[in-house]
Amino acid sequence: MSSFQAAAWSSVGKKLITGITGLLLIGYLIVHLIGNLSLFVGPDAFNHYAHFLEGLLHGWFVIAFEIALITVFLFHIISASTVALIDKFGARPVSYKKRADAGGPSKKSLPSRSMIITGAVLLVFVVWHVWTFKFGDPRMIPLEHGEEMKDLYSLVVASFKVEWITGAYLIAMILVGAHLWHGFWSAFQSLGWGNPRWTPLIQGVGIVFALALAAGFFILPLYAYFFVDPDSLNIAHAGGR
Repeated sequence: MSSFQAAAWSSVGKKLITGITGLLLIGYLIVHLIGNLSLFVGPDAFNHYAHFLEGLLHGWFVIAFEIALITVFLFHIISASTVALIDKFGARPVSYKKRADAGGPSKKSLPSRSMIITGAVLLVFVVWHVWTFKFGDPRMIPLEHGEEMKDLYSLVVASFKVEWITGAYLIAMILVGAHLWHGFWSAFQSLGWGNPRWTPLIQGVGIVFALALAAGFFILPLYAYFFVDPDSLNIAHAGGR
């Protein structure tokens, strides 16, 4: 093992990887939410946004971006899981008899203690989310010059018109908020930016950010379920109906 690999796989190295990849995934979530908010504008805006991304660099942009995102995701999962397991079974082989919010810099709380659980559930959710929308079967809409684009708007609305799908998404977004509640501050701490002077501010910003981001994703399925008229769309392409 090279010195670089040894450093990267050390306890400090894994924490750095977890922090960096965590911030990169947070950045992705922000961009993803901004794009998804075009759902409120209407079918044309949402479909043209998706079509624009798919056509960038003749489709290679999406491929390269997805490879990079999967790589970041895998590094985050491996490093975060390893750090959590070492903290649980390595540094503290004997479990505490009583659990409570430790407060102070450690900030042991329900969101921090459940990071592995929420992360695992969200991993399953991401796989399902990608399978539903990336590999779904939307109808094609004709464009100029003989081109076509996917009617992803109708596919999304059709999916969110199904009660159990909307319910599952709402639960997942609550878990996203819980994961980010601790993860935002933890990422800064892992990178060595957890100066006690700024810790309360970072924690406060993290809580507001987690709530805002979760709420942004939370309202999308609710809007599609309650406010989009299914009769105005061809939504026969979502699975399960």
